[in-house]
Amino acid sequence: MELNGIKPAGGAKHYKRRVGRGIGSGLGKTAGRGHKGQKSRAGGYHKVGFEGGQMPMQRRLPKRGFKSALLKFNAEVTLTALSALDATEVNLMVLKQAGLVGELAKVVKIIKTGEISKPVTLSGIGATAAAKAAIEAAGGSLV
Repeated sequence: MELNGIKPAGGAKHYKRRVGRGIGSGLGKTAGRGHKGQKSRAGGYHKVGFEGGQMPMQRRLPKRGFKSALLKFNAEVTLTALSALDATEVNLMVLKQAGLVGELAKVVKIIKTGEISKPVTLSGIGATAAAKAAIEAAGGSLV
């Protein structure tokens, strides 16, 4: 290796583009901005979604649906998950510690997905009609 052969790594250096410096540069005259119009001018910009005065897409489409902000406080637990839990007394804290519901959950409901064979006592937790029947058939109860 000689001092006159040292070069920076490939792609490490790149030339700064100097626009508006004559026809020979390839970026003279309009300087890569095309001809006329808002985007060719200095300081010309528009907001995201602006369509030149035409009614923008987000205003042309109909408004639809609603998502409640309270949904993040609701959670559901299946019978399968409940039977995998090795606790006979089940409340909100037990479910949170087991990681079956999120930390924000305030309202929990048991749904009938799967089966349960061991008796569990639920306190402060709701259940669907079918889940309640399955829990009581297994010898459990809802308080």
